[in-house]
Amino acid sequence: SDAARIMANQSIYDFSAETLDGQVVPLSNYKGKVLLIVNEVIICRSTDIQYHRLNALMEMFSDLSFTVLGFSCNQFGLQSPEVNHETLNILKYVRPGGGFVPKFPVFAKVEVNGLNEEPLFTYLKESLPFVNPVIGDIKKFYWSPIKVNDIRWNFEKFLITAEGMPFKRYELHCPIEEVEKDIAELLC
Repeated sequence: SDAARIMANQSIYDFSAETLDGQVVPLSNYKGKVLLIVNEVIICRSTDIQYHRLNALMEMFSDLSFTVLGFSCNQFGLQSPEVNHETLNILKYVRPGGGFVPKFPVFAKVEVNGLNEEPLFTYLKESLPFVNPVIGDIKKFYWSPIKVNDIRWNFEKFLITAEGMPFKRYELHCPIEEVEKDIAELLC
């Protein structure tokens, strides 16, 4: 079909992202890097460990062509009510707090599901369909329509090859060691 053919020609380099201060950055700026794209949230119990793990990945692979790209999202239990200019201060002083500074770019808040979802996330979800049929607690979802391919919760991750092609999708509870191993394989 036409849609499939158009999709096949795409890579994440066809998309851009908005920074926390409103600048538009083409993702082609990251050509040649292995990327881990994460939809994040500020206020939830798993925030602290997830952010520290993402920083640990940055340290582990810092001398290699790798970076995490973080996107704030408020569609899961309304856990990211902050506005963009507050995000880094909240990370630093509230969750995880303790002076935490992300070692990776955190972009402006986006919708990752539903009618107004960011085209980048539409592309990622179509490229890497979700394997788990369980949708979860719909009362905590703030979008419609709900589709089987939707991102289920915060800190879902998409691994992207150095050629900009979606490679693998991880749900929140996937062991970080599995993500590490896959990043290492793409980098070698």
